[in-house]
Amino acid sequence: MTKFKKLVLLASSAALVSVSPVLATKAGANTEGENSPIIVTGAGRVETAVFGKRPFMRSPRLSPDGSKIAVMMSRDGVDNLGFIDLNKPGSAPSFFVRAEEQRDVGDRTVVAWRWVGNRTIVFTMTSREAVFGDRFNMSRLAAYDIETGKTTPLGWTNAGAGAANILHIDDEKERILVQRDTVKDRQYEGNPEVIDIDVRTGDFKNVMRSNVEVDDWIVDGKGVIRAAVGGDRDSGKQRLMYRSNDKEVLKTVSNEADPTFTGTQIVPEIFLDEPDMAYATSNKDGHRKVYKINVKTMQVVGDVVYGIKGYDVGGLRANEDGNNLAGVDYTSTRERQRFFDGRLMEIQKVLEERFGKGNTQIVSTNDGDTRIVAFVGKPNAPGGFYLFDTESGDLKLLGWYHGILKDMELNPTDSIRYKASDGLEIEAVVTYPRHRANRKNLPVVVMPHGGPFGVRDQEEFGPFPWHQAMAELGYVVIQPNYRGSGGYGKEFVKEGRKPNGYGMRMQDDLNDVLTWFGQQGLIDPKRACIMGWSYGGYATARGAQRDADKWRCAIAGAGVYDFPMMKAFDTRQFGAFGANFQATTDDLVSISSARNTNGPWSPILIVAGLRDARIPIEQSRTLVSRLKASGKKEGVDFRYIEQPQGTHNLPYEDVHIQWLKEAEDWLAKFNPAYIESDGDKPLPVAVKVAAN
Repeated sequence: MTKFKKLVLLASSAALVSVSPVLATKAGANTEGENSPIIVTGAGRVETAVFGKRPFMRSPRLSPDGSKIAVMMSRDGVDNLGFIDLNKPGSAPSFFVRAEEQRDVGDRTVVAWRWVGNRTIVFTMTSREAVFGDRFNMSRLAAYDIETGKTTPLGWTNAGAGAANILHIDDEKERILVQRDTVKDRQYEGNPEVIDIDVRTGDFKNVMRSNVEVDDWIVDGKGVIRAAVGGDRDSGKQRLMYRSNDKEVLKTVSNEADPTFTGTQIVPEIFLDEPDMAYATSNKDGHRKVYKINVKTMQVVGDVVYGIKGYDVGGLRANEDGNNLAGVDYTSTRERQRFFDGRLMEIQKVLEERFGKGNTQIVSTNDGDTRIVAFVGKPNAPGGFYLFDTESGDLKLLGWYHGILKDMELNPTDSIRYKASDGLEIEAVVTYPRHRANRKNLPVVVMPHGGPFGVRDQEEFGPFPWHQAMAELGYVVIQPNYRGSGGYGKEFVKEGRKPNGYGMRMQDDLNDVLTWFGQQGLIDPKRACIMGWSYGGYATARGAQRDADKWRCAIAGAGVYDFPMMKAFDTRQFGAFGANFQATTDDLVSISSARNTNGPWSPILIVAGLRDARIPIEQSRTLVSRLKASGKKEGVDFRYIEQPQGTHNLPYEDVHIQWLKEAEDWLAKFNPAYIESDGDKPLPVAVKVAAN
């Protein structure tokens, strides 16, 4: 038995029984809600506003030597990026940059961070900028030296819109390879180059010039550019170019279009030391699986490396050297991990023995995997991050994901398969109101997810726990993974992409929730509302317009309501082929709720962010204008809320809480959670955010 296994076995018993906090009392007080004052009055429900609070801690990342952790933490509802020095037990985090999402032109927000060496944190910022009269999303990199406190821009000179795609990190030399767009002689270069940057000084040199055929470069574990991908915006063809080593030139090995938009093209992800061999994922057999491929011939070598029955494999995890497969991520009913690396397998086993199978995710490791940051949480509890020393067996709480709710178990969730009216089996996530004794004939909120294609809901608390907020009010919440949703194989996606899918058959899947779950006795189909954001906002408005007899009310956020208008916008953004990634029907007018405002509608709440970079504000304004023109009365038939500081991602506590509170009021007005015949009554608020 190895030393590691002896220590792990020790850790799985007595050493993991008690868990101590990592942060000092002051920082620990933040986990108790120091910057988010709460009032707890005893037994009862959690106030809706609590579910709109920012996560307290996000994405902790260990330095290569395991001595420090870079982490995003919320202070007074504002995200701040900082680091924790593990060599100074009990010390408070050191913050160095606020990370608010941009609201105005020129504002920047921090969206990602990682270590380069043991003293430099490189972070990615995005912003919304006005360029030549149009607005563009911009991305930039900066390096923070934790010893000097100096922040250095990385590769900003002559940078175009996208200048933050890190392809490779050399921790020893403290250098990174970055793919970036450029501006030369006041002309925007649409194809990216690759530069090598010293993160300590900011000095950089070009290692690969832009190529008109290349949209993305792909490197191996040594930082050698081995492949490139390019696409034609109008034909939809994706070209893959490859070379065996840095002495060769890139040659085309595939060039095909994917009219199904299901990601059928194979792209290498992890290059092996074997000549021309790589690991990649493919859905060639229906569900996405892991294969070993010869990139030069684009032939699959051997049997399937890994696959999940009934579900797609997600991302691949490379080993430290970047030359082999360490594990895969996938989602069944929950997010899961499968490791092939023996050490990580043992670590995962120990953590699951302590916290329960499926309740842990390894989110960061140091070199050698001697220190691990793991996320631990149940589907109905926010959970937290833990630091595990695999050599001593020491396990410590790093911080809760949600500073108010901590590990509080809330409304239980389950995954249930139901039959659509055409016989297709669909999986839905069901959240049950914990305060209601009987699960029978309850009011329901159907909550379609965004996307729609390639995206899905799962059993989790999540960063946007709207299902928990509505269930806490007394509703059953059902999140159907309607046809077209991701994770169930390409044929399931194609079902949604059929000409009768978008706004029609996909909409029927939502209606079928009421029929099927009504027949099971769980819900009262006559006490149903629909609520969603982005595509979910579209589906909500479409339901209010198309199926007014089924929905007592509708709550739509950031939706597309006029498809001819949206396709014109997307054509400018993505090209003639890419503009079709949403609706595939030729009849865009009939599926547009804003083009069909005459006739009966369910009472609809419409919420939109003025600074939404994905869905133009004109979509919501057009819907409201046409509702008025059709004789609908504001305050009766509809309510419109335009959030001046809102974006597509609802990142701020104020706009997020407003969305949830307005939804609560709209539901109470048109579909109360409790009525006299229910035989029970709502509990008082027991956990709430204190007034300022």
